[in-house]
Amino acid sequence: MVIVITGIIGGMVAVFLTAPIEQYTAVARRADMTDIADTALRRVARDLRMALPNSVRVTGTCDGTATCFIEFLPTGSASCAAGAPCLGGGRYRAGAGGTDDELDFAAADASFEVLGPMPTVAADDEIVVYNLGIPGADAYAGDNRATAAAPAAPVVNLAPAFLFPFDSPGRRFHVVTTPVTYACAPVAGGVGGTLTRWQGYAIAAVQPVVLPAGGSSALLATNVSSCRFTYDSNVVAQRSGLVTMLLAITEQGETVTLYSASHVSNQP
Repeated sequence: MVIVITGIIGGMVAVFLTAPIEQYTAVARRADMTDIADTALRRVARDLRMALPNSVRVTGTCDGTATCFIEFLPTGSASCAAGAPCLGGGRYRAGAGGTDDELDFAAADASFEVLGPMPTVAADDEIVVYNLGIPGADAYAGDNRATAAAPAAPVVNLAPAFLFPFDSPGRRFHVVTTPVTYACAPVAGGVGGTLTRWQGYAIAAVQPVVLPAGGSSALLATNVSSCRFTYDSNVVAQRSGLVTMLLAITEQGETVTLYSASHVSNQP
């Protein structure tokens, strides 16, 4: 009798507890999906804020259901310590004074003096001047990109000497290393869909749609059911671009969708 009564009471308790437990599990799952999507979009936005002006490019269908790629050249030396302050560029000398080592735009030059704070520059870093992202001034094509040699502050050395095609109105130069690509491959229902970050591969004129040799990848999000990148190079002003991002994570029939936008400075 006691066993029967205990079983009846246990069954009644289970009926009342099932719904709250299922609700708690669903809320925790939604919170996890939101956190995954939010962290991924924040990482993309943080990287984009350091992009070389006019280096953002998007390829793929990018309709939310097909594979989409966004690539850019992050500024900053490869020798910068993780988390430490690192200038991604500076201003070159264009007038008399100091060492008088001006950057020559009439002939190939092997060095120039830096005005103001000296950015971190290591051998084999790339120096870019006045990147417009168009033929003749495209860092991906190598039009305005020179290889740095060992620096001797306040002078940046180039090896070999290089003739930059255009003088920057602001006398600015940027330090870049290798590109970064975010590759989004959504799958309906989420199972198998991924958002991946590629890095460490060589700069190429044509935007890659597979991880190039020498590169490495890191998985940022799984269960991606929808993903879209768009880029407007002239959204507010001539030198202000906007990247919009949409990321949807689906698990057990439920979907969390986040939208984010990041301004990109295109002042070369």
